[in-house]
Amino acid sequence: MAHTVTSEVTSGGASRRSESLWRKSFRRLRRNRAAMLGFAVILVLVFVAVFAPAIAPHPPNRQNPLASLQAPSSEYRLGTDQFGRDILSRLIYGTRVSLRVGLVAVGIAAVLGIPFGLIAGYYGGWVDMVISRVVDLMLAFPGILLALVIVSIMGPSLFNVMIAVGVAASPNYARLVRGSVLSAKEQVFVESARAVGAYVRGILLRHILPNILAPVIVLATLGTAGAILSAAALSFLGLGAQPPTPEWGAMLSEGRNYMRLAWWVTTFPGIAIMVTVLSVNLLGDGLRDALDVRIRS
Repeated sequence: MAHTVTSEVTSGGASRRSESLWRKSFRRLRRNRAAMLGFAVILVLVFVAVFAPAIAPHPPNRQNPLASLQAPSSEYRLGTDQFGRDILSRLIYGTRVSLRVGLVAVGIAAVLGIPFGLIAGYYGGWVDMVISRVVDLMLAFPGILLALVIVSIMGPSLFNVMIAVGVAASPNYARLVRGSVLSAKEQVFVESARAVGAYVRGILLRHILPNILAPVIVLATLGTAGAILSAAALSFLGLGAQPPTPEWGAMLSEGRNYMRLAWWVTTFPGIAIMVTVLSVNLLGDGLRDALDVRIRS
């Protein structure tokens, strides 16, 4: 009975301190204008993705050969591509694809990397050595190259790109979590949980994981931008989204042969990629600054 009370008191106190620190971090984030600008742009992109059918002026895949490579006009605000498809409508629908790829790829990377990082950091010894060597081996390859190899084996498709980008990014999560666990497991609240006989799974999930989420959230935010960029690069190479899917990287690839004749075919998808990645990075940098102060405090 005493053990239970001690555990609840320890957990409750740590929870209250954690909530207070998260609240302070959120206030610091709100004062970061660049981060708030990035967050605002992301909200707009999410709105566009959700309401794409209502916002897009034309169906994204409808072809009009008579309007092929038409410059921006009142009817086609951002012009048309070589098939006479409205570029603005395809960009709007492409927002759905890019955001979904970024979120799913980051989710896959976190699901694969976090458990291995927790196990390696907590148990140490030969378990840590085996997991760390596998992580080091994967990190020896550039992320985009590893994703390229994976999607080449699995075959070109948008779903395979999500898996490939997620798997390629998972070692970063494993390494980050492992390092955080090595520090967190020596803290007093973990020692208290061990002393009252808490199970290892409970210690990892209830005590250690909530206290190492800050760097993981930062990595996930910045990783979303990297995943969007990697997916666009793979689609540009023809290994990602297949025609006629309106994906920004694929749109760049389709319009590269018309750059002198119709600059708008590649310019606007490139701007969409740049704005999205920049916005996510601004938010990620703001989160890092806010949560780093939290950790140091």
